[in-house]
Order: sequence, then C-alpha cells, then structure tokens
Amino acid sequence: MSTDTLTDATRADVCVAAVADCFRGDGEIIGSPMGTIPTIGARLARATFEPDLMLSNGESYFFEGDARLGAKPDEFAVVGWIPYRQVLDVLASGRRHVMMGPVQIDAHGNANISAIGDWARPKRQVLGSRGGPGNTINHTTSYWIPKHSARVLTPKVDMVSCVGYDRAAATGSAGRFHEIRRVVTNLCVLDFETDTKVMRLRSVHPGVSVDEVVEATGFELVVPAEVPTSRVPSDEELRIVREVLDPRGMRLREVPA
Repeated sequence: MSTDTLTDATRADVCVAAVADCFRGDGEIIGSPMGTIPTIGARLARATFEPDLMLSNGESYFFEGDARLGAKPDEFAVVGWIPYRQVLDVLASGRRHVMMGPVQIDAHGNANISAIGDWARPKRQVLGSRGGPGNTINHTTSYWIPKHSARVLTPKVDMVSCVGYDRAAATGSAGRFHEIRRVVTNLCVLDFETDTKVMRLRSVHPGVSVDEVVEATGFELVVPAEVPTSRVPSDEELRIVREVLDPRGMRLREVPA
C-alpha cells in the first residue's frame, strides 16, 4: 500500500488505481477498457507506468497523450488507424487486454454478458456474447464490477458468454492463451492465482472488511490467511486522475464517494 498519498482518496480513486494495475507489465499491446472507471484506469496506466499501451478513442483511431474522459474527437492526438478487420487479426494473435463488465460471473471466471434467466425465455436481454468467447480464449481478459453483489458473483451464470478456467482447460491446446488476470469491484480485487484456478480474494479496498466481501459473494472464495488492503493511488496519480483524465468526476457516478 502506498505511503505517499493524499488522505482524501475516494473509493472510486482506489478502483481506478486497481484497474490501472491490471495493465501493469502489458507493454505494447492494445488495451480495450469498457466503461468509465476501466477507461480512466487504462489511461492512468499509460500516463504513469505503461507508456507503450495502445489505446483507442473508442472508435477506430489510436491516440497519444492523456485525453480526458469524454473528450471530443478533435481533442485526440491521432497516431494510427485500426479498422475493425484489423482488430480481429490482433485479437487472434493475443496482443490485446480487454476489460469487460459482466452481469454475472462464477468462481471459475465464466461470465455472462448476454441474458438473464432461462435461455428459451430470458427475463432480460443485455449486450450479447459478441466477442466474449474469442476474447477470453485468445488474449488476456479482466473484469470490472461496479456493484459487488451475490447476484453478480453467482454460483452459476445463466449463459456462458466468456470462457472461464474450467471450460478453457477442457479445450486442451485451444485454451493455452486463456488468462483472466483480475476482477476489480467496488469492494475488492480478485484473481485466480490458485492451484485450482478458483477465484481468490487478492485485496480489500480501504474501509472494507473481508467479511463484507464474503457476504456479498454468491460462492465460496479462496480467502488467504492475510488479505492486504488495496493500494491508495499516489499524489501524482490522483493529480492526473482529477486534473487531467477525469476533471468532471465521472468516476464518482459509478462508485459514489
């Protein structure tokens, strides 16, 4: 945990730093964050410790610099073009790290972004599987959950849109590039760094107890004897987030202070 920090870091700021750390060590690959805090976190990673991370403006252009969330097209310093067909080529090569937001995820990392309820007659239709299966088999995937609850972290997902560790193992060599790096929520950080590849509690955010996380999870987590506290962003990271990347405080709408 950082010792050189402002005392007024919000839970949203901690989540942004946790998301940024998901991209640590990625180098020159495409980062594809989906959502408010994932986008801020990926841009923070590039602004601080991952300068080669390649980010798009949400359409088909790579940009350089530290663009604020919600910037207009003419505010981006465009440095490259990547049409959709080329995204598919990069995806298949493994040179991408996507962060998605599941509506359900289980202990093995199987995630649902398609529908809630029975497949023949679902109660709710959401995004749809889209690139989920290919993403999770071909390159690194992380997840962002803004409201940690047993309804989201559930024993069984209604539809497997994104492949977890148990299903990836069953594919044999086809699953050799499968990696779910982290699951960041408004309460904690989770990973799969266990012998059984079952979800583990990596850290709890400041002010959150282990019991709170366990109570809000619909399956049994692997809980180490000692669970550290998620790091608080440094003064410089907070300055970048608050003054450069998200001066309007959009992150606080996703995770209120």
